[in-house]
Amino acid sequence: MDRKTEVDVKRQKVREFLDRHCLAGILLTRQSSFSWYTAGGENFVAINSDSGASSILATPEKDYLISDNIEAPRIQAEEAAGLGFELAQFEWYQPERKEQIIKDLTRGGTVATDTGPLADEFSQLRYSLTEGEIGRYRWLGKNTGESVSRVCQSLRVGVKESQIAGRLSESLLSKKIVPVVLLVGTDDRIEKFRHPIPTERRLVRYAMIVVCARRWGLIVSMTRLVHLGRLPESLRKKHNAVVQVDATLISHTVPGNLIKEIFEKAVHSYRQVGFGDQWRLHHQGGATGYATRDFKATSNSTHMVQENQAYAWNPSITGTKSEDTIIALPDKTEVITEIEDWPMIQTASIKRPDILQL
Repeated sequence: MDRKTEVDVKRQKVREFLDRHCLAGILLTRQSSFSWYTAGGENFVAINSDSGASSILATPEKDYLISDNIEAPRIQAEEAAGLGFELAQFEWYQPERKEQIIKDLTRGGTVATDTGPLADEFSQLRYSLTEGEIGRYRWLGKNTGESVSRVCQSLRVGVKESQIAGRLSESLLSKKIVPVVLLVGTDDRIEKFRHPIPTERRLVRYAMIVVCARRWGLIVSMTRLVHLGRLPESLRKKHNAVVQVDATLISHTVPGNLIKEIFEKAVHSYRQVGFGDQWRLHHQGGATGYATRDFKATSNSTHMVQENQAYAWNPSITGTKSEDTIIALPDKTEVITEIEDWPMIQTASIKRPDILQL
Protein backbone atom coordinates (compact mmCIF):
# COMPACT_ATOMS: atom_id res chain seq x y z
CA MET A 1 0.00 0.00 0.00
CA ASP A 2 1.54 3.33 -1.07
CA ARG A 3 1.11 6.54 0.93
CA LYS A 4 -1.55 8.01 -1.39
CA THR A 5 -3.68 4.86 -1.13
CA GLU A 6 -3.25 4.81 2.65
CA VAL A 7 -4.30 8.46 2.93
CA ASP A 8 -7.36 7.77 0.78
CA VAL A 9 -8.38 4.95 3.13
CA LYS A 10 -8.05 7.24 6.13
CA ARG A 11 -9.80 10.09 4.31
CA GLN A 12 -12.85 7.86 3.88
CA LYS A 13 -12.83 7.04 7.61
CA VAL A 14 -12.67 10.73 8.50
CA ARG A 15 -15.47 11.69 6.13
CA GLU A 16 -17.69 9.01 7.63
CA PHE A 17 -16.83 10.46 11.05
CA LEU A 18 -17.81 13.96 9.86
CA ASP A 19 -21.08 12.67 8.43
CA ARG A 20 -21.88 10.74 11.61
CA HIS A 21 -21.52 13.90 13.70
CA CYS A 22 -22.95 16.37 11.15
CA LEU A 23 -19.69 18.34 11.05
CA ALA A 24 -18.41 20.81 8.47
CA GLY A 25 -14.87 19.78 9.32
CA ILE A 26 -12.37 18.68 11.91
CA LEU A 27 -9.12 20.51 12.68
CA LEU A 28 -6.15 18.21 13.32
CA THR A 29 -3.55 20.03 15.40
CA ARG A 30 -1.77 17.16 17.15
CA GLN A 31 1.47 15.74 15.82
CA SER A 32 -0.03 12.27 16.16
CA SER A 33 -3.07 13.15 14.06
CA PHE A 34 -0.96 14.75 11.32
CA SER A 35 1.33 11.72 11.10
CA TRP A 36 -1.59 9.29 11.04
CA TYR A 37 -3.57 11.17 8.40
CA THR A 38 -0.58 11.78 6.11
CA ALA A 39 0.67 8.19 6.38
CA GLY A 40 3.88 9.07 8.17
CA GLY A 41 4.32 12.79 7.62
CA GLU A 42 5.82 14.80 10.48
CA ASN A 43 4.80 18.36 11.32
CA PHE A 44 6.76 18.92 14.51
CA VAL A 45 9.39 21.54 15.21
CA ALA A 46 9.38 21.25 19.01
CA ILE A 47 9.80 17.63 20.08
CA ASN A 48 8.32 18.30 23.51
CA SER A 49 4.98 19.55 22.20
CA ASP A 50 1.82 17.58 21.47
CA SER A 51 0.84 20.18 18.89
CA GLY A 52 2.38 20.36 15.44
CA ALA A 53 3.64 23.45 13.64
CA SER A 54 1.02 23.01 10.89
CA SER A 55 -2.54 21.71 10.99
CA ILE A 56 -4.93 19.84 8.73
CA LEU A 57 -8.53 20.86 8.17
CA ALA A 58 -10.50 17.86 6.90
CA THR A 59 -13.89 18.65 5.37
CA PRO A 60 -16.43 16.45 3.56
CA GLU A 61 -15.16 17.72 0.19
CA LYS A 62 -11.48 18.63 0.61
CA ASP A 63 -8.51 18.50 2.95
CA TYR A 64 -6.45 21.60 3.63
CA LEU A 65 -3.01 22.22 5.08
CA ILE A 66 -3.36 25.19 7.41
CA SER A 67 0.09 26.67 7.88
CA ASP A 68 1.98 29.89 8.36
CA ASN A 69 4.46 30.99 5.73
CA ILE A 70 7.39 29.64 7.77
CA GLU A 71 6.33 25.99 7.76
CA ALA A 72 4.31 25.79 4.55
CA PRO A 73 7.20 25.27 2.07
CA ARG A 74 8.71 22.31 3.95
CA ILE A 75 5.40 20.68 4.81
CA GLN A 76 4.27 20.88 1.19
CA ALA A 77 7.56 19.64 -0.24
CA GLU A 78 8.58 16.98 2.27
CA GLU A 79 5.54 15.79 4.20
CA ALA A 80 2.38 16.07 2.09
CA ALA A 81 3.42 16.26 -1.57
CA GLY A 82 1.09 14.35 -3.89
CA LEU A 83 -1.35 13.40 -1.14
CA GLY A 84 -4.25 15.63 -2.19
CA PHE A 85 -3.98 18.48 0.30
CA GLU A 86 -4.66 22.09 -0.66
CA LEU A 87 -2.62 24.78 1.07
CA ALA A 88 -4.31 27.56 3.05
CA GLN A 89 -1.54 29.86 4.23
CA PHE A 90 -1.29 32.85 6.54
CA GLU A 91 1.60 35.11 7.51
CA TRP A 92 3.42 34.16 10.70
CA TYR A 93 2.77 37.60 12.19
CA GLN A 94 -0.99 37.28 11.61
CA PRO A 95 -1.93 34.15 13.60
CA GLU A 96 -5.46 35.44 14.02
CA ARG A 97 -5.97 34.80 10.30
CA LYS A 98 -5.99 31.06 10.94
CA GLU A 99 -9.38 31.16 12.62
CA GLN A 100 -10.87 33.19 9.78
CA ILE A 101 -9.44 30.85 7.14
CA ILE A 102 -11.06 27.86 8.86
CA LYS A 103 -14.37 29.69 9.11
CA ASP A 104 -14.29 30.63 5.42
CA LEU A 105 -13.36 27.12 4.25
CA THR A 106 -16.20 25.54 6.25
CA ARG A 107 -18.72 28.33 5.48
CA GLY A 108 -19.16 28.97 9.16
CA GLY A 109 -20.22 25.40 9.90
CA THR A 110 -19.48 23.36 13.00
CA VAL A 111 -15.82 22.34 13.24
CA ALA A 112 -14.53 19.80 15.75
CA THR A 113 -10.90 19.39 16.82
CA ASP A 114 -8.71 16.45 17.76
CA THR A 115 -8.36 17.97 21.22
CA GLY A 116 -12.05 18.63 21.89
CA PRO A 117 -15.01 16.55 23.16
CA LEU A 118 -14.81 14.14 20.21
CA ALA A 119 -11.05 13.59 20.54
CA ASP A 120 -11.24 10.13 22.11
CA GLU A 121 -13.66 8.85 19.50
CA PHE A 122 -11.59 10.35 16.69
CA SER A 123 -8.40 8.74 17.97
CA GLN A 124 -10.04 5.33 17.70
CA LEU A 125 -10.02 5.70 13.90
CA ARG A 126 -6.29 4.98 14.01
CA TYR A 127 -6.36 1.95 16.33
CA SER A 128 -6.46 -0.67 13.55
CA LEU A 129 -3.22 -0.29 11.61
CA THR A 130 -3.02 -0.41 7.83
CA GLU A 131 -0.65 -2.64 5.88
CA GLY A 132 1.66 0.35 5.34
CA GLU A 133 1.67 1.24 9.02
CA ILE A 134 2.51 -2.32 10.03
CA GLY A 135 5.47 -2.29 7.65
CA ARG A 136 6.78 1.00 9.05
CA TYR A 137 6.16 -0.20 12.60
CA ARG A 138 8.16 -3.38 12.05
CA TRP A 139 11.10 -1.33 10.74
CA LEU A 140 10.88 0.98 13.75
CA GLY A 141 10.73 -1.91 16.22
CA LYS A 142 13.67 -3.72 14.64
CA ASN A 143 15.89 -0.65 14.43
CA THR A 144 15.05 0.58 17.92
CA GLY A 145 15.82 -2.88 19.29
CA GLU A 146 19.17 -2.95 17.50
CA SER A 147 20.11 0.40 19.04
CA VAL A 148 19.06 -0.70 22.52
CA SER A 149 21.02 -3.95 22.15
CA ARG A 150 24.17 -2.15 21.00
CA VAL A 151 24.08 0.21 23.97
CA CYS A 152 23.33 -2.59 26.45
CA GLN A 153 26.26 -4.65 25.17
CA SER A 154 28.57 -1.67 25.65
CA LEU A 155 27.87 -1.17 29.36
CA ARG A 156 30.75 -1.35 31.79
CA VAL A 157 31.36 -0.42 35.43
CA GLY A 158 31.58 3.35 35.91
CA VAL A 159 29.53 4.58 32.95
CA LYS A 160 27.09 7.35 33.91
CA GLU A 161 23.35 7.02 33.42
CA SER A 162 23.47 10.22 31.38
CA GLN A 163 26.16 8.69 29.14
CA ILE A 164 24.01 5.62 28.57
CA ALA A 165 21.13 7.88 27.59
CA GLY A 166 23.43 9.85 25.29
CA ARG A 167 24.67 6.71 23.54
CA LEU A 168 21.14 5.50 22.87
CA SER A 169 19.98 8.93 21.70
CA GLU A 170 22.86 9.16 19.24
CA SER A 171 22.16 5.71 17.83
CA LEU A 172 18.43 6.39 17.43
CA LEU A 173 18.67 9.91 16.05
CA SER A 174 21.17 8.78 13.43
CA LYS A 175 18.28 6.69 12.01
CA LYS A 176 15.81 9.60 12.30
CA ILE A 177 14.21 7.90 15.30
CA VAL A 178 13.31 10.32 18.10
CA PRO A 179 13.40 9.10 21.73
CA VAL A 180 10.29 10.75 23.20
CA VAL A 181 10.76 8.94 26.53
CA LEU A 182 14.22 7.85 27.71
CA LEU A 183 14.76 6.48 31.21
CA VAL A 184 17.96 5.03 32.62
CA GLY A 185 18.35 3.74 36.15
CA THR A 186 21.25 1.94 37.80
CA ASP A 187 21.56 -0.22 40.89
CA ASP A 188 19.38 0.93 43.82
CA ARG A 189 17.60 3.58 41.73
CA ILE A 190 15.82 0.74 39.88
CA GLU A 191 14.43 -0.45 43.21
CA LYS A 192 13.45 3.03 44.35
CA PHE A 193 11.88 4.55 41.24
CA ARG A 194 9.60 3.18 38.51
CA HIS A 195 10.56 6.14 36.26
CA PRO A 196 14.27 6.85 36.80
CA ILE A 197 15.25 9.78 34.60
CA PRO A 198 19.00 9.66 33.81
CA THR A 199 21.32 11.19 36.40
CA GLU A 200 25.10 11.45 36.88
CA ARG A 201 25.09 8.20 38.86
CA ARG A 202 27.64 5.63 37.70
CA LEU A 203 26.84 1.99 36.99
CA VAL A 204 28.11 -0.54 39.50
CA ARG A 205 26.20 -3.73 38.72
CA TYR A 206 22.67 -3.30 37.38
CA ALA A 207 21.09 -1.09 34.70
CA MET A 208 17.63 -0.57 33.27
CA ILE A 209 17.03 1.16 29.93
CA VAL A 210 13.52 2.25 28.94
CA VAL A 211 12.70 3.97 25.66
CA CYS A 212 9.67 5.14 23.73
CA ALA A 213 10.97 5.83 20.23
CA ARG A 214 9.13 7.61 17.41
CA ARG A 215 9.36 7.77 13.64
CA TRP A 216 6.58 8.53 11.12
CA GLY A 217 4.49 9.37 14.20
CA LEU A 218 4.50 5.73 15.32
CA ILE A 219 5.95 4.96 18.75
CA VAL A 220 7.49 1.74 20.05
CA SER A 221 8.15 1.13 23.73
CA MET A 222 10.63 -1.32 25.21
CA THR A 223 12.67 -2.03 28.34
CA ARG A 224 15.86 -4.03 28.73
CA LEU A 225 17.91 -4.91 31.81
CA VAL A 226 21.64 -5.56 32.12
CA HIS A 227 23.55 -7.04 35.06
CA LEU A 228 27.35 -7.12 35.35
CA GLY A 229 28.16 -10.48 36.84
CA ARG A 230 26.01 -13.17 38.41
CA LEU A 231 22.38 -12.33 39.22
CA PRO A 232 21.35 -12.30 42.88
CA GLU A 233 18.78 -15.01 43.58
CA SER A 234 16.23 -12.42 44.73
CA LEU A 235 16.45 -10.60 41.38
CA ARG A 236 16.26 -13.89 39.46
CA LYS A 237 13.06 -14.77 41.30
CA LYS A 238 11.49 -11.38 40.59
CA HIS A 239 12.38 -11.36 36.92
CA ASN A 240 11.16 -14.89 36.36
CA ALA A 241 7.90 -13.77 37.92
CA VAL A 242 7.44 -10.55 35.96
CA VAL A 243 7.98 -12.21 32.59
CA GLN A 244 5.21 -14.67 33.46
CA VAL A 245 2.86 -11.73 33.96
CA ASP A 246 4.04 -10.18 30.70
CA ALA A 247 3.48 -13.45 28.86
CA THR A 248 -0.06 -13.56 30.22
CA LEU A 249 -0.78 -10.06 28.93
CA ILE A 250 0.73 -10.68 25.49
CA SER A 251 -0.78 -14.12 24.91
CA HIS A 252 -4.27 -12.80 25.66
CA THR A 253 -3.95 -9.73 23.43
CA VAL A 254 -6.06 -11.22 20.68
CA PRO A 255 -8.60 -9.38 18.50
CA GLY A 256 -12.00 -9.47 20.18
CA ASN A 257 -10.73 -9.88 23.75
CA LEU A 258 -11.85 -7.31 26.30
CA ILE A 259 -9.12 -5.15 27.85
CA LYS A 260 -10.61 -5.38 31.33
CA GLU A 261 -10.46 -9.18 31.14
CA ILE A 262 -6.83 -9.12 29.99
CA PHE A 263 -6.05 -6.79 32.89
CA GLU A 264 -7.79 -9.08 35.36
CA LYS A 265 -5.80 -12.05 34.06
CA ALA A 266 -2.60 -10.07 34.66
CA VAL A 267 -3.64 -9.27 38.24
CA HIS A 268 -4.35 -12.97 38.77
CA SER A 269 -0.92 -13.80 37.31
CA TYR A 270 0.76 -11.45 39.80
CA ARG A 271 -0.91 -13.42 42.60
CA GLN A 272 0.10 -16.75 41.08
CA VAL A 273 3.79 -15.82 40.95
CA GLY A 274 3.78 -14.58 44.54
CA PHE A 275 3.73 -10.79 44.06
CA GLY A 276 0.03 -10.10 44.39
CA ASP A 277 0.13 -6.37 45.19
CA GLN A 278 2.84 -5.25 42.77
CA TRP A 279 0.34 -4.31 40.04
CA ARG A 280 -0.82 -1.47 42.28
CA LEU A 281 2.57 0.27 42.12
CA HIS A 282 2.59 1.04 38.38
CA HIS A 283 0.21 0.84 35.43
CA GLN A 284 0.43 -2.25 33.24
CA GLY A 285 0.49 -0.49 29.87
CA GLY A 286 -2.11 -0.56 27.14
CA ALA A 287 -2.79 0.39 23.54
CA THR A 288 -0.16 2.27 21.57
CA GLY A 289 0.51 3.40 18.02
CA TYR A 290 0.67 7.16 17.57
CA ALA A 291 0.86 7.79 21.33
CA THR A 292 3.03 6.24 24.02
CA ARG A 293 -0.28 4.85 25.29
CA ASP A 294 -3.68 5.56 23.74
CA PHE A 295 -5.18 4.27 26.96
CA LYS A 296 -3.96 2.34 30.00
CA ALA A 297 -5.69 -0.90 30.91
CA THR A 298 -7.72 -1.11 34.12
CA SER A 299 -10.51 -3.30 35.45
CA ASN A 300 -12.94 -0.62 34.25
CA SER A 301 -11.67 -0.45 30.66
CA THR A 302 -14.41 -0.58 28.03
CA HIS A 303 -12.12 -1.19 25.06
CA MET A 304 -11.74 -4.37 23.04
CA VAL A 305 -8.61 -5.47 21.19
CA GLN A 306 -8.99 -4.60 17.51
CA GLU A 307 -7.45 -6.44 14.60
CA ASN A 308 -3.99 -5.03 13.76
CA GLN A 309 -3.93 -2.89 16.91
CA ALA A 310 -0.65 -2.21 18.72
CA TYR A 311 -0.07 -2.66 22.45
CA ALA A 312 2.81 -2.12 24.84
CA TRP A 313 2.43 -3.95 28.14
CA ASN A 314 4.88 -3.11 30.93
CA PRO A 315 4.33 -5.19 34.07
CA SER A 316 6.83 -4.52 36.84
CA ILE A 317 7.92 -5.96 40.15
CA THR A 318 10.07 -3.68 42.28
CA GLY A 319 13.55 -3.89 40.80
CA THR A 320 12.58 -5.42 37.45
CA LYS A 321 10.26 -4.97 34.50
CA SER A 322 9.28 -6.53 31.15
CA GLU A 323 8.16 -4.46 28.14
CA ASP A 324 7.89 -4.78 24.37
CA THR A 325 5.61 -3.48 21.62
CA ILE A 326 3.27 -5.96 19.93
CA ILE A 327 0.66 -6.02 17.17
CA ALA A 328 -2.51 -8.11 17.50
CA LEU A 329 -2.63 -9.57 13.99
CA PRO A 330 -5.57 -11.75 12.86
CA ASP A 331 -3.56 -14.98 13.12
CA LYS A 332 -0.95 -14.19 15.79
CA THR A 333 0.39 -11.60 18.19
CA GLU A 334 3.70 -10.29 16.87
CA VAL A 335 6.42 -8.76 19.06
CA ILE A 336 8.03 -6.07 16.88
CA THR A 337 10.79 -4.98 19.31
CA GLU A 338 12.46 -8.36 19.75
CA ILE A 339 16.26 -8.30 19.79
CA GLU A 340 18.09 -11.04 17.93
CA ASP A 341 20.42 -13.10 20.17
CA TRP A 342 19.09 -11.52 23.38
CA PRO A 343 18.80 -14.12 26.18
CA MET A 344 15.21 -15.29 26.59
CA ILE A 345 13.11 -17.05 29.21
CA GLN A 346 10.59 -19.65 28.06
CA THR A 347 7.28 -19.17 29.87
CA ALA A 348 4.27 -21.47 29.63
CA SER A 349 3.13 -19.65 26.49
CA ILE A 350 5.89 -17.54 24.89
CA LYS A 351 9.50 -16.46 25.32
CA ARG A 352 10.26 -13.18 27.06
CA PRO A 353 13.55 -11.25 27.43
CA ASP A 354 15.83 -12.21 30.29
CA ILE A 355 18.27 -9.90 32.06
CA LEU A 356 21.45 -9.66 29.98
CA GLN A 357 24.47 -10.73 32.03
CA LEU A 358 27.86 -9.35 31.02
